[in-house]
Amino acid sequence: MNLRQLEAFRAVILGQTVTRAAEMLHISQPAATRLISALEEDIGFPLFERIKGRLQPTPEALVLYEEVQRSLLGVERIARTAREIGSLARGSLRIACAPALGLSFMPRAICAFVKQHEQARISLVVQSSTEVVDQVVGQRCDLGLIAEPHAFPSPRGECLLRSPLVCALPAGHHLQSKAVLVPEDLEDEAFISYPHALGSRQHIDGLFAAHGVNRRLQLEAQLSATLCALVEQGGGIALVDAITALENRSEGIVFRPFEPAIEMDFSLLLPPQSRPSLFQECFMEHLRAFVAQEIPVLHQPLR
Repeated sequence: MNLRQLEAFRAVILGQTVTRAAEMLHISQPAATRLISALEEDIGFPLFERIKGRLQPTPEALVLYEEVQRSLLGVERIARTAREIGSLARGSLRIACAPALGLSFMPRAICAFVKQHEQARISLVVQSSTEVVDQVVGQRCDLGLIAEPHAFPSPRGECLLRSPLVCALPAGHHLQSKAVLVPEDLEDEAFISYPHALGSRQHIDGLFAAHGVNRRLQLEAQLSATLCALVEQGGGIALVDAITALENRSEGIVFRPFEPAIEMDFSLLLPPQSRPSLFQECFMEHLRAFVAQEIPVLHQPLR
């Protein structure tokens, strides 16, 4: 037996004549007849009787039809799935993402993608950049997104966006009137830092040390969004990435450019041993376009 024979058998059951079956299959009538004859020869018993000019299925054929119908529906599901995969309507992704992107920016990017690919299944895990790199190198995720100053830990890394850190101030702070802040402006100011383990903290501390500026280091937090929350509550001043600043604008916090610039790289990482699937490439193209859509906003004044 082969698939074409079973399709012809089902078509004759449904159409009740070989002529209709041939039309359903887009083949000639003799070709349909040969398929039915070959199937009967393979299984060893007749499937149809001709009664008053019409083909009537034998009792055995009706029993066989139930199984054939289930099997062909399964084949059709497979064919439909293959079409959806080929047209990028269906696919799955496991994404590991640093908090700077994973708390708000990536959820928005993912939802915009899912609206165009309704059969997509995407898992987003928010971890530190170091943990994301481990996930990527261990091939436990399909894509990784990290946020570090000039960090490219993977040979398959791609910089999606590079933007400077901005200064977050509580609304009404005496430095709010300045258009651009410099290290000397923060002399003896309460400053909210990242933990020592993060590369961002080392870059920031190194810059202030080079300018001979002493800050009052009272509070620390790992996440940029948490830094913004502490700033809004009057805990001090912080330097945060521009994307976090965009996502945390409110009446209680203001943002100002900071010079000299400390640039943050938002990078996309791929597992080193595997080729990206068509679905991965489609999502990455969407993400690049989504980032490009957001870039002009980063150059507008942050309030």
